[in-house]
Amino acid sequence: MFTGLVEEIGVVRRVETVGQGARLTIAAWKVLSGTRRGDSIAVNGACLTVVELTPAALVAEVMAETLRVTTLGSLKAGDQVNLERALQLGERLGGHLVSGHVDGVGEIKTKRQTGIAWELAVAVPPGLERYIAPKGSLALDGTSLTVITVDGNMVTVGIIPHTARHTILGTKGPGDKVNIEVDLLARYLERLLTGPQEETGRKGLTVEFLAANGFI
Repeated sequence: MFTGLVEEIGVVRRVETVGQGARLTIAAWKVLSGTRRGDSIAVNGACLTVVELTPAALVAEVMAETLRVTTLGSLKAGDQVNLERALQLGERLGGHLVSGHVDGVGEIKTKRQTGIAWELAVAVPPGLERYIAPKGSLALDGTSLTVITVDGNMVTVGIIPHTARHTILGTKGPGDKVNIEVDLLARYLERLLTGPQEETGRKGLTVEFLAANGFI
């Protein structure tokens, strides 16, 4: 589990193909402290397992499915990546709960400055917008952000100067792809309210269901 508070920007040093998967060698410094083989590291929001460590880099393995459903499949040497170590019990949760299981890849459509901050309009994959709400949380490339607006599958988020300086989102613009993870609490809430549809035959969360169960 992660918080969405990026600790460091790493640099990809090597991408090796291993069968249908890959091994990434990433130059880093801060996230190496206390990290051991077998630990989890979020790389652009995707949870990976550390398999090797050197004084200045980590090596993580990426399975084929992760390469397919995230932006990690397009990484090359020299690319920068957001890095975060897994949350430990007793630490402060400053962002929101992020699992490291990417839900899909979105595309930045517009980027505009508003005062000292930036607003990014991101097109999310169809179906994900139902889990995103204004003033709710959304992780882009592993960065915890607050949602400003939701219009169909177009989501607007705010980037403050600190976030722009300390994550790769500060260098991204229209046309760039980002890993998206919705708030996992929204998924659990839908599951609790609707139940397994294949077993109950329900058609998702409806006004009729909410009324019948005393929610409205």
